Amino acid sequence: MSDEKNRAVAEAVLPLVGGAANIRSVAHCMTRLRLGLADSSLVDHEALRALPAVLGTVEDDTYQIVLGPGVVAGVTTQLRRLLDPGSPPGGGNTPTAEDLAGRGARIRAQARVRNATPVKRALRRIADIFVPLIPALIGCGIVAALSGALANLGWAPSLVAALGPVSSGFMSLLAVFVGYNTAKEFGGTPVLGGAVASVIVYAGVAKVEAFGQHLTPGQGGVVGALLAALLAVQIERWTRRILPAALDVLVTPTVTVLFGGLAALFGLMFVAGEVSTAIGHTATWLLAHGGLLAGLVLGGLFLPLVMLGLHQALIPIHTTLIQQQGSTVLLPILAMAGAGQVGCAAAVYLRLRHNASIRAVIRSALPAGLLGVGEPLVYGVTLPLGRPFVTACVGGAAGGAFVGVAGQLGGAVGSTAIGPSGWALFPLLAGPHGMAANAAVYAGGLLTGYVVGFLATYFFGFTRETLAEYNASAADRAPTESAAPAAPAEPASEPAAPA
Repeated sequence: MSDEKNRAVAEAVLPLVGGAANIRSVAHCMTRLRLGLADSSLVDHEALRALPAVLGTVEDDTYQIVLGPGVVAGVTTQLRRLLDPGSPPGGGNTPTAEDLAGRGARIRAQARVRNATPVKRALRRIADIFVPLIPALIGCGIVAALSGALANLGWAPSLVAALGPVSSGFMSLLAVFVGYNTAKEFGGTPVLGGAVASVIVYAGVAKVEAFGQHLTPGQGGVVGALLAALLAVQIERWTRRILPAALDVLVTPTVTVLFGGLAALFGLMFVAGEVSTAIGHTATWLLAHGGLLAGLVLGGLFLPLVMLGLHQALIPIHTTLIQQQGSTVLLPILAMAGAGQVGCAAAVYLRLRHNASIRAVIRSALPAGLLGVGEPLVYGVTLPLGRPFVTACVGGAAGGAFVGVAGQLGGAVGSTAIGPSGWALFPLLAGPHGMAANAAVYAGGLLTGYVVGFLATYFFGFTRETLAEYNASAADRAPTESAAPAAPAEPASEPAAPA
């Protein structure tokens, strides 16, 4: 839409929202003009919706007028000029990093509200069980990688023998820690949750027969520990509810451990074992038969999953795979989402070469992004800008597809711990073909994510209107009154972004 048409829309909208005096703030996302109004009762809703350019309106913390992608940026620029007649045509109100940060904070707050559903709260609580275990998983994973490297090189065999218990001791008792944290998170006595879950890893369970077969120590893994501890919490509550206080200290722990432990032995271990086995087989099958598609989907959709709060469901899956197979093949694929963000941010840096504020934020956030800490780039740059968040996901999908294809060809790469990503994941990589091959596959995925995220953002990350709004140069902001109206909104040397 031309500047004249955008201005006509802005001029039509302004009186219908109560005039300039009623507007406290002006912002926009990919499709909506967002107005902070002093008095929303002054808005003529029906007349607004009747305008040909208006696709709808939404009343929220801001008054939102749906204009559609491409149109909204131009109308926003023209509306700002109407509110500040002295502002020059080049965009005297060029958005800064502070504007993006504020928009990112609002998006994050809205995401928290959306994530406050019962299912997402439950996922959050389950994640809170495993998050405190991540430092130990990382430490043990790096020690295991060091032990493997020394063994492959034939160095220090006595040290290799000692590093085995150091790296594996925690993993052998992981179910106990999961049970302890589960009871703590859901309001039970933590040590009772750990006691019931410890039944799962006790060597003596091999003498117990359930469902016509002997149990195996560790059968069911973290899934069984989680379920056993949840049951223990319920048994503890039920017992306390019916017992007099005088008997509580003796009877409640006994009943909890007795019935919780028996339930774990004669039901939960078998069921959870089947679930854990299915998780392992599914992950292996996906990479072996559909690595390209699996990598494309997981790498491309991971950041939206984070925005929806659904990524929490992956934490128990990662932990199950690590306990069962020694590594999680999903994490290197999901880490490609961060690579897409890094490539995207580099493209934004070049495209907005006249916006010193946003470029400064990118310079400070990129090192963290390279090490797998993506929040500063997501909430400070790509998500508030809108379209670059989508092109970053495209980069993540490409990187994920690269790693997925390698897995499909027999070069599956996993991580021995959860938590780090980006370059920080290199020490935790594991796979069938040695350290060099693992690093090569993962580095190839990162490079693919960087390049595709950069190219997708550079050529498709901005509309012409958005680029002009965020990239106004000093010359653009101070034209003379007699300047020709047909002057370009951006320097001639700047390649035009597709609309």
